[in-house]
Amino acid sequence: MLGKTAGGLFWMFRYLERAENIARLFETGYRISVTRSASSVDEWSHIVTAVGSTEQYLERHKSYDFDQVVDFLLRDRTHGSSVMSSIEAARMNARLVRTALTREVWEAVNEAWMTLKAVLQQPVNEADLSDVLATIRQQTSQVRGALHGTMLRNDIYNFTRMGTFIERCDNTARILDVKYYVLLPSLSYVGSSLDNVQWEAILRSVSAERAFRWVQANEDEDVSMPMSIVKFLILDSRMPRSLCHCAEKTMRNLVYLSNSYETNPKSLDLSRELHTFTREQTIDSIFDIGLHEFLESFIHKAGALGAQIEKDFRFYD
Repeated sequence: MLGKTAGGLFWMFRYLERAENIARLFETGYRISVTRSASSVDEWSHIVTAVGSTEQYLERHKSYDFDQVVDFLLRDRTHGSSVMSSIEAARMNARLVRTALTREVWEAVNEAWMTLKAVLQQPVNEADLSDVLATIRQQTSQVRGALHGTMLRNDIYNFTRMGTFIERCDNTARILDVKYYVLLPSLSYVGSSLDNVQWEAILRSVSAERAFRWVQANEDEDVSMPMSIVKFLILDSRMPRSLCHCAEKTMRNLVYLSNSYETNPKSLDLSRELHTFTREQTIDSIFDIGLHEFLESFIHKAGALGAQIEKDFRFYD
């Protein structure tokens, strides 16, 4: 496969995942914000920080007004990680690799673009926010459904899945970091009912609330709810948005590609290191390291893996 085609597939699904993840991250911050004191200042800055776009935001705005943050994260085409920018980039890449996609996948991407373009044409008010975020998640999920239902499991499929999992694990790590490192108002709230409500919001943001309850019903461990949630979202390989699951799936896709092309790319070694780094942790070792420090290290390693995949498969040749 041409590197340009591989790159188009990889980034098409990274951007689709990013659009959904921005919606999930914003919903998490929004849910958590309503549990906070009304006097809290610049509460929306933490969501922008989690996206990694603080500098870009401050170039456009002087304060973290709710309407401005919504517009920046969902509609601003000059912000490369906004939902609208991401869905347009996904469609552009889909057009680039059109002959590598089934008709159903292409149509799902095009429909997602048209639907979100219409939904985000006007500024989003607070009353409509939940419905808009749900529409974003629904449209991107339909593309994944078309992919799973119609695509041959070959190198094309592997590049799409790697893009999905690299982006997804980065998002889960950032959502956890938002909660633990910046959104908790004070250390005095740790273990309080407010703390527990915020952790439940994290579960809802990754569609894991019910799955977590099922797992907890069969666990005999005497562990606090926050630690149980962290363990579930980092170490439980059954959870499709956990760090361990995403690292494992990325590694497996790289193994398939390595066997298919009869190569041993450096990215495969990095994926194994990321998987080992995650799999060999325990909840106690993570908190010994420091949750923020662990997540920061994971995000760095996942970013390096994504960059190495681009080099190994010559996306821009």
